[in-house]
Amino acid sequence: MVLIRDLVQQILRNGYLTLADENELRNLLKTKYDAEDLKAFMRLQEAAMNGLVRQESREEYMLEIN
Repeated sequence: MVLIRDLVQQILRNGYLTLADENELRNLLKTKYDAEDLKAFMRLQEAAMNGLVRQESREEYMLEIN
């Protein structure tokens, strides 16, 4: 089973959050997870807000509105 923290680590390493990653995170967040997974998810959110991680969904959205 994939852990949220493992997926977040991969995303942070790549600097890119794919649509598939987003879907996987949504599914994982519906299950039981521990404090370390929650902290990892919060780190990912902060990295995305600070522009350290690009998001495929945002890039696609920007293409649609332009």
